[in-house]
Amino acid sequence: MASVKLEDLPLRFAYRHHPDQDAATPARHPVVIVGAGPVGLALAIDLATRGVASVVLDDSDRIGEGSRAICFAKRTLEIFDRLGLGEQLVDKGITWQRGRVFLGERELYDFDLLPEAGHRRPAFINIQQYYVEAALAARAAGFPDLIDLRWSNRLAAVAPRTNGASLTIDTPDGPYRLDADWLVACDGSRSPTRAMLGLDFAGEVFDDRFLIADVKMTADFPTERWFWFQPPFHGGQSALLHKQPDDVWRIDLQLGRDADAEVEKRPENVVPRIRRMLGHDAFSLEWVSVYTFQCRRLARFVHGRVIFAGDAAHQVSPFGARGANSGIQDAENLAWKLALVLADEAGPDLIATYDLERGAAADENILNSTRATDFIAPPSAGERRLRDAVLALAAQAPFARRLVNSGRLSVPTTYETPLTTPDEDGWHGSARLGAPVPDLPLHRPGHGPTHLTALASGRFTLLTMGDGCVAPAGCEHIVIGRDVIDEAGLFAGRFDAGEGSAILLRPDGHLTARWRHPATAKIAHAIQRAKGF
Repeated sequence: MASVKLEDLPLRFAYRHHPDQDAATPARHPVVIVGAGPVGLALAIDLATRGVASVVLDDSDRIGEGSRAICFAKRTLEIFDRLGLGEQLVDKGITWQRGRVFLGERELYDFDLLPEAGHRRPAFINIQQYYVEAALAARAAGFPDLIDLRWSNRLAAVAPRTNGASLTIDTPDGPYRLDADWLVACDGSRSPTRAMLGLDFAGEVFDDRFLIADVKMTADFPTERWFWFQPPFHGGQSALLHKQPDDVWRIDLQLGRDADAEVEKRPENVVPRIRRMLGHDAFSLEWVSVYTFQCRRLARFVHGRVIFAGDAAHQVSPFGARGANSGIQDAENLAWKLALVLADEAGPDLIATYDLERGAAADENILNSTRATDFIAPPSAGERRLRDAVLALAAQAPFARRLVNSGRLSVPTTYETPLTTPDEDGWHGSARLGAPVPDLPLHRPGHGPTHLTALASGRFTLLTMGDGCVAPAGCEHIVIGRDVIDEAGLFAGRFDAGEGSAILLRPDGHLTARWRHPATAKIAHAIQRAKGF
């Protein structure tokens, strides 16, 4: 698939009549996913890699328009690697890890999001969401026996049952019904599934409006994230500049609370703003939208056999790139748990831990997003004076730069849940219990270079320094120094691992247990615990 150019992938898809529409009684499927966006498609592909079949319903016949999400974080890229499309997206995307923050025309500071060497993937790539969706749709087509992707199939009604959900679906040929063991709603911020169940978000909708414009132009700006407070070209508000592929640049401009969204989106109003920012008019508009910040979530993501993921479950402001990235991580968290449940290999509470873990991730993202929003667009005159004082101090005193918030960028959540086996010993290094493992380069004898994240195959994986212990049946076992060689000597330092140490990874690559003196029985118990027993 990596040889196929993303720009050559289809963006529209034909409606096809399915035999389920003619069935005398509703067909039953183990998993039905509503929404063929990044989250729904990633979930379907992840399930397929585990042998689980799903039906994906989408009310449209095309990939969504406009670039929308553009910043995809290192953790998301590692997930895409496991799903078989990371290389393709990185090759097309704009790689970056540095950012600059300005006050007026003066640079306050710069930052590096990946100062640690040896990682396979960059801190971020910028790539238009429609490219990501097209790549995911093409990858899904590679599982014809496990992913049934139905375009122009709109969920019209849902009736939850104790053993699943009954669905009514509208199509160009009329309605039909389906039954699902599990229904996963990945149908976006305006989720019809959420409305059908009478559920609503709790949280905060902010008053300020922001203009988002994708501009096509040739420019020699560096591939960095540039953020301005009070830029001279935009009347004391804020501005953001980011590069995308195809000579497209993302520009965000704060408009204020009283801006009329429909008026502000008109080209005759957008173009002068962009001209003032760039100092020329050698550009064209690719896509324009106006949005408000929203930091909200469902109280629960799991409602019996109906589960919510991505924007259908939670919303955050775009500064920080936490929306799409957290949604992809929702899908990864859910996929391995659903697969174990459907195979009768999980404890009774495993699906509940999806709500626990991803609910905590949503709270973390909402907290960071709210703090960024309050700093970028202070809600009161007093808070604005305080913010401006911090900016003025940061221009003079380096310590104050830690208080400046232009959007804390997406990082994966560290899970503190009952699935994790508490440490028996003190540990140091950058590897954290409950977090995704830090990457590092390795060498496979007879195969060549690889990376640690490439070894996380979607199964429980035991990493040991030496072969002094035996992994339980069904657990992949990789011996550092035998199966892979740590030529750079980074594993011991990042994991604080000495000879005989063992590290246990969950199927999603999060570190779930570790021992200085492992035993097979301890490892087996930790795996059972991570399965929800």
